Amino acid sequence: MAGRLRLALRFVGSPQLPAQHGERDAPSPSGSTERAGSTMPRGVVVSVSPPVHKRLKRFLRYLVIRGAAAVASSFPVRWVSGLGAWLGRVGFVIARAERRKALRHLELAFPEKSEGERVALARASFEHLGRCVGELVCARQIDQHLDEWVVWPAADRAVLDAALARGKGVLFISGHVGNWELTARGVTARGYDGSSIAREASDPRTTALIERLRASGNTGSIWRGHPGAAKAMLKQLRAGKILGLLIDQDTKVQSVFVPFFGRLAATPRAAADLALRTRAALIVGTCPRVAPFRYQLSLVEVPLPDGDTEADVVALTATLTRRLEDVIREYPAQWVWMHERWKRRPADEASPAGDVASRVTPATPQ
Repeated sequence: MAGRLRLALRFVGSPQLPAQHGERDAPSPSGSTERAGSTMPRGVVVSVSPPVHKRLKRFLRYLVIRGAAAVASSFPVRWVSGLGAWLGRVGFVIARAERRKALRHLELAFPEKSEGERVALARASFEHLGRCVGELVCARQIDQHLDEWVVWPAADRAVLDAALARGKGVLFISGHVGNWELTARGVTARGYDGSSIAREASDPRTTALIERLRASGNTGSIWRGHPGAAKAMLKQLRAGKILGLLIDQDTKVQSVFVPFFGRLAATPRAAADLALRTRAALIVGTCPRVAPFRYQLSLVEVPLPDGDTEADVVALTATLTRRLEDVIREYPAQWVWMHERWKRRPADEASPAGDVASRVTPATPQ
């Protein structure tokens, strides 16, 4: 049990884990790192209150989000979805830095496409993200017509039922493709017991708002920086329930480099670690938009290797990433291309992918 707890702590960013070979000091739950030679006892996290102007900015942002969500949710969801799409198109025009990131990343992922095609994809990606936000604030309306909004074919549902029947829990792996909030809601609102790992917002009031919204669809939230998060993760699996993780972003967690669109990308390793140590079933689930106001849940189980070595962790992480990449390739306008997926680089960029893919990298501030 101690070993399992330690591997789970690796995901939530505990400073109690020793650094791997070639790493910097391990990150604290807040994402900071311990400095070499520090007299602070290992495992002790010092909380520093942000400056007044930052706290005020976060509070005002929370009020805007809460107010906008309250107003928007009073209108029909299709209207709000359309408004979100329009705001996304506006964002594409005025958010120049994010637009440049999206275009640069699309060039890396799709070098064979013309510049005009990549611009169209980037614009559609912003539009899709706006739609997702609009639909999220109207999630309770969607719940009333869930079968119309989120189609779940019987064959895909049978994949989850069979995995849960084994009694070891299910690691439900997904990414920021399609509508990831409806991916979880489409499962838990239909009676399945599931919680997802999430990163807290900068303001605790915003975090609480998000938690309440997810809870309204029976989706639990395990905030990775909170005390007890690792135990909550393991408890969820031991109880034979669903634990959701998103693994398609370069975030402040322990990662391995695996290919993503032909280029090595730092990818969270926790899903593979947990699956190999607990032998929980491993399912990749996505919910792409297949019509203007309709999504479809698609689930596939990924078999576990017999081993539990570092090479197995890397290989399994690469398999999960490839599954997500396949969906993104099919629906390229439905991924967050403004995210800096290839921000961290391997120590030896010139080495063949097979030589550096297993290198573990430290979490660095984004």
